[in-house]
Amino acid sequence: MESAHVRKLVIGVSGGADSALALLGAAAALDRQGLPRNHLLAVVMPGFGSTGRTQDTAAALSRAVGATLRTVDICAACHRHLSDIGHPEDVHDIAYENVQARERTQVLMDIANMENALVVGTGDLSEIALGWNTYSGDHMSMYQLNCSVPKTMVLEALRTVAAESDEPLRTLLNGIADSPITPELVPNAAANDSEARLGPYELHDFFLFHYLANGADAEKMLALARIAFKESYRDETIVKTRDTFLRRFRQSQYKRNCVPDGPKITLSLSPRADWRMPSDI
Repeated sequence: MESAHVRKLVIGVSGGADSALALLGAAAALDRQGLPRNHLLAVVMPGFGSTGRTQDTAAALSRAVGATLRTVDICAACHRHLSDIGHPEDVHDIAYENVQARERTQVLMDIANMENALVVGTGDLSEIALGWNTYSGDHMSMYQLNCSVPKTMVLEALRTVAAESDEPLRTLLNGIADSPITPELVPNAAANDSEARLGPYELHDFFLFHYLANGADAEKMLALARIAFKESYRDETIVKTRDTFLRRFRQSQYKRNCVPDGPKITLSLSPRADWRMPSDI
């Protein structure tokens, strides 16, 4: 903020774990500069798969940290865009999902321009590793605060802050940390469950650590996971998640080749820091 000469931050708040942690970090940055919390613009953007529960949580969390709350319903804009490009409304494919992520990013960027602010990205290290983000959507921001924090650590951080907080923040953060992980992009709860589609984040983060920090190959990753999680997951789940991790990690390098700046807290996948890899490996 100091180097960019801005005094406000803009962040999209979904009611999920990543945006909750980024919201807390953004509020702390304002405190450190002696700026009021209302310089934090929390934007709630309901879309096709948004539920009342997550939207209410996002709004309550924004108020609890003292942010300025804005609600921008993106449904009409997304319906218009789908119509413009000739996409059927009843086909809930990747285009249907991604039009929402890109519309949300446009809203945040334009509000930041209006307010002379920075857009704080919310995506975490696990999502960056797996390419579980929309290119030129939530893939992009002006500063990526959670970029080296894996999903399991995001959840643990929320629980830690909750234990140190008063109500209502304590209940809100614990509720977010205990909720299913979902992008809420389609009007189908089962289809929105990220771990049902990817495998458990606990396994993905385990594989990511041993792959990046220890250089473990596929066989060693699997052997270690079978020891560590023999009481937690069936063997077929471990094998399937390992294969998903390696496949998605290798095919998503093109997204990591152009990422915003962000802090290095654990491991980094930025091409300007720790990780360089051919996109066509």
